[in-house]
Amino acid sequence: MEIKRLRGKIKVITGLHIGGGDDTMKIGGIDNQVVKDVNTDLPYIPGSSLKGKMRSLLEWKYGLVGISGGEPFSPKFLEDAVFNDENMVKKALIVMKLFGTTLTEKDKKVLEKKGLSERDLGITRVSVSDCHLTKEMIEAKKKGRKLTEAKYENVIDRCTGTAKHPRQTERVTAGTEFEYDIRVKILPGDDEKELLNALKEALELVELDYLGGNGSRGYGRVEFIEEGE
Repeated sequence: MEIKRLRGKIKVITGLHIGGGDDTMKIGGIDNQVVKDVNTDLPYIPGSSLKGKMRSLLEWKYGLVGISGGEPFSPKFLEDAVFNDENMVKKALIVMKLFGTTLTEKDKKVLEKKGLSERDLGITRVSVSDCHLTKEMIEAKKKGRKLTEAKYENVIDRCTGTAKHPRQTERVTAGTEFEYDIRVKILPGDDEKELLNALKEALELVELDYLGGNGSRGYGRVEFIEEGE
């Protein structure tokens, strides 16, 4: 087994909101805060948020979402007639190899019918670390750079054309940079290039879509700047 790495920087292009819990209500405070490190109070991107977005978009790109009905793809869905196409089976296996799947007895029987081995599936191969601020960003903050901002959101009354129900959403500011570190296990018999290319494709899809919440409002546009494996 080998472990390969994809690492680099995530540059925030438009305000980024990945919510963090706040068990206190502050009068006049921000309603929707971003997630922050409990010790440093600095914003970060949870690895689970990035990994979940990568998997979701890759399943959309590979045509798996309509078949699974919105569930994470698993072997039981291989019974669908669309998987008479070997190319579709190949795409489904890439997703399940990379991101893992829970193998039920039904899943195992479906794999057996398809002549596929359960050896390659199961536990996720991909590990996505939490993405913390770059050293340059931390230094910039010490010099006064703002890493977050409060943006007002509201609803427009269709009859009067006026805004109502204002609320504040906290966002990571445009230009902020985080470090990402993605690791993937390559087992004997794997097509290493195929798996790494799928991960890179998933990152490209996140760039084209968005990360975090409120993407339809223009939030969460990001750029991945790769620094090598």
